[in-house]
Amino acid sequence: MVKVGLTGNIGSGKSTVARIFEVFGAPVYHSDKRAKGFLLFPEVKNKLKNEFGDIVFAKDEIDRKKLANLVFNDKQAIAFLNSVIHPLVRKDFEDWCSRHSEEPYVVQEAAILFESGFYRFFDKTIVVSCPEEIAVKRVMKRDNATESEVKERMKNQWDQEKKKKLADFIVFNDGEQLIIPQVLQIHKGLRS
Repeated sequence: MVKVGLTGNIGSGKSTVARIFEVFGAPVYHSDKRAKGFLLFPEVKNKLKNEFGDIVFAKDEIDRKKLANLVFNDKQAIAFLNSVIHPLVRKDFEDWCSRHSEEPYVVQEAAILFESGFYRFFDKTIVVSCPEEIAVKRVMKRDNATESEVKERMKNQWDQEKKKKLADFIVFNDGEQLIIPQVLQIHKGLRS
């Protein structure tokens, strides 16, 4: 089984590309969704409470919006959060892969695949690329956010040109090129 990492900067369309892979029959592990589930684990709650205090909690549950606001602007805070969550995601992904071992390939969708160093665990990587101005408009609309809020979040990600240099495949989601044929070509190559 080939393990494929799928990433792209915020607003690039990586979730759309992941859904296309699913339509083609590929199992896709959604890292961000799975990571949110780990925020419910008592040991994770305890670690975050010890580090950040009650500021990221609402009624004994982690308030994801408060947590995001705290970590997006604090490199030490985001590093701590990643040190708690990433090992859980990596183990969960490995367990998930063993349940899909008969597949020709599996895809892990992850926002910070390169930034976290996780890309080293994959046989192939895919970067979804789009112009920053398009990505900013998408995220503003999707998250009801301001341009400055979106650009601030983008600062936590590597420049997409840096990611593209490390990628095995690039899907261009610029509104000019059709993405389904690009994904289909990658899909066919991974199945052969």
